[in-house]
Amino acid sequence: MRTYTPKDDVQKKPYYTDRYWVAPQVAKSDVAEDAVFAADLEAIKAKFDVLDAYIQVGQMVVVINACDNYGVVELLKTVCDYNQLSEMSAIDWLATEGKFEIFYQMLSMSKRKRVRIKCKIGEKESIQSVEKLFRSADWSEREMYDMFGVVVNNHPFMKRILMPDDWEGFPLRKTYPLQGDEFAQWYEVDKIFGKEAREIIGPENRDPARVDRYDTERFARLGHEVPRGADISQGEPDTPLVYQEEGGVFMVQKFDAEKSVVISDRDR
Repeated sequence: MRTYTPKDDVQKKPYYTDRYWVAPQVAKSDVAEDAVFAADLEAIKAKFDVLDAYIQVGQMVVVINACDNYGVVELLKTVCDYNQLSEMSAIDWLATEGKFEIFYQMLSMSKRKRVRIKCKIGEKESIQSVEKLFRSADWSEREMYDMFGVVVNNHPFMKRILMPDDWEGFPLRKTYPLQGDEFAQWYEVDKIFGKEAREIIGPENRDPARVDRYDTERFARLGHEVPRGADISQGEPDTPLVYQEEGGVFMVQKFDAEKSVVISDRDR
C-alpha cells in the first residue's frame, strides 16, 4: 500500500477562504482590572517568564514558554488554588507559524475564576505531561497525540486513544484530507477482507456530509421505502409519510404529512 504523501501547501492555500474561516478576536482587557487575576499573575511571574497576559471573555489568558508548562500548572494548582483542569488540547497553526498551540483550561472552585495557559511548540517538538498533577490530562494528552501528533513526554501510556494503533496520519491537522486519504479509504476493507477484495467492495466513504440515496439496501429512504433487495430499476414507489403504524397509539393522533402546516410566524 502506498503511504499517503502530505500536501504541505494544502493548509496555506485555503487558509483565508470559507473552508477555514478565522473568527475575529474577542476584545482583550488589562489583567490589572481584576485584583484576583492580578495576584495570580504576579505569583506566576515570580517564578516563570510570562510572554503575554490579558483578560478575555472573563478569564485570564497567560502565554508562557513551552518548557515551563508543568511548573506553571503545578503552581496554579498548589499555590493559586486552581483545582480543576477542565480541558486541554492543541490547535494547528502550522500553516501560518509552523507551530502547535497547546492550552490548559483551569478552574478555581473557591475563587470562581478561570485561567487559560497557552504555549507553542514546533511540529517536531514535544511537551511535558501534566498527568501527575491532574488525572484528567491522561486521556486528553493521548487524544492530542492521536489527533495532532503532539508527543507528550513522561506520559504513563502514550498510545493512540481513538484511532487504531497502526493508523497513518493525524485526523485533526488541517492538512489531513477531509474525506480521508488512500490509507483511510482502504483500511477496513484490507483489514477485514484483504486487499484482494478491493475491486469487489470498493473504497470506503469517509465523508460524513455525503448522502447517497443508493447506499446499503435502499430500504430506509424516507418516503420511498422498499423491501430489502427489491428491484427499483423501474423506479421507486412513493410511500406516504405517516409516522405511526396501523392501528395507531391510544390518544395519539396519527401524523399525516399532507395535512401538516409550516408555521412562519416565530412569535405565534
